[in-house]
Amino acid sequence: MKTILISAAVAMLLALLGTPLAIRLFTRRGYGQEIREDGPSSHLTKRGTPTMGGTVIVVATLIGYVVGHVLTSDAMSTSGVLVLGLMTGLGAVGFIDDFMKIYKQTSLGLRSGSKLAGQAVVGAVFAVEVLRHPDAVDITPADAHISFLRDVGPAIGVLPFVIWIVLMIAGWSNAVNLTDGLDGLATGGSILVLAAYVLIGIWQLKNDCTTALAQTCYAVRDPLDMAVVAGTVLGACFGFLWWNAPPARIFMGDTGSLSLGGVLAGLAVCTKTQLLLVILGGLFVLIIMSVVIQVGSFKLTGRRVFKMAPLQHHFELLGWAETTIVIRFWLIAGLFIALGLGIFYVAWLPV
Repeated sequence: MKTILISAAVAMLLALLGTPLAIRLFTRRGYGQEIREDGPSSHLTKRGTPTMGGTVIVVATLIGYVVGHVLTSDAMSTSGVLVLGLMTGLGAVGFIDDFMKIYKQTSLGLRSGSKLAGQAVVGAVFAVEVLRHPDAVDITPADAHISFLRDVGPAIGVLPFVIWIVLMIAGWSNAVNLTDGLDGLATGGSILVLAAYVLIGIWQLKNDCTTALAQTCYAVRDPLDMAVVAGTVLGACFGFLWWNAPPARIFMGDTGSLSLGGVLAGLAVCTKTQLLLVILGGLFVLIIMSVVIQVGSFKLTGRRVFKMAPLQHHFELLGWAETTIVIRFWLIAGLFIALGLGIFYVAWLPV
């Protein structure tokens, strides 16, 4: 528990104090956000706001994680390093995308194929590595299974598992990316899901199969360190949100949104709650599904279901204030998390 608190506190302080330094640096270098011309007209006033703030989240998380373990003399786990490696790798893909937008002075960065290829490479490396590195009782960070509250069904094989995890990582990183359209929306939504994973990691530790073998125990390799990772990223996001809340002084950019989506997917894989994340991250699912529905409807019928996708922009065009949308969407995210944690707890109860 000390490691969670120290890592989260260090990451929060670094992000809280480091973000204004990043704002000044990026402003001086002209690293400003370009705005879609076809987007809500209210967004045009945001042109030039510093972007790539996700760099602060990633750096603060990495430093906080290391400092927390050093000060408590807790060993860094394989699962923790892999999840943070996934976060950093996807952050690098996002950084390239953000930098290209700045360099070309456009709202379009990497081509979609190139971005997806980068996500696939990082995701494939992660998927292969989580099947390796067994601990003293032969538990690896993940098994070749699909999981909900635990692994379910028979093993699906290494190649199908790798493909499944790559698709999962790409889906979640793009879902958070699409959510990052209003000030503080993606950051606040991520904080809520990360808080849920702190609780899940602690609960799995208390009911670990290696210490109390029972029908309801959890065969998770590093449950405590998953809580540490979630708490550390939460702390970094909390510090960043101070400056990213409406009206935002800085945007996280693809650097932040892809890395946050990746860390959520990584936590789900290593806590064996892959499908539970669909409920916990229900806000992100709603937003990415709004894009799927909009594109599908337009291609099939030539008509649009929403005034604009992603979903948050539909409500903007209906006249809702940006702050109203953000707060209400945070409330929706909280309801999804309450539902997910409720299912997680009830399923643990002995029959």
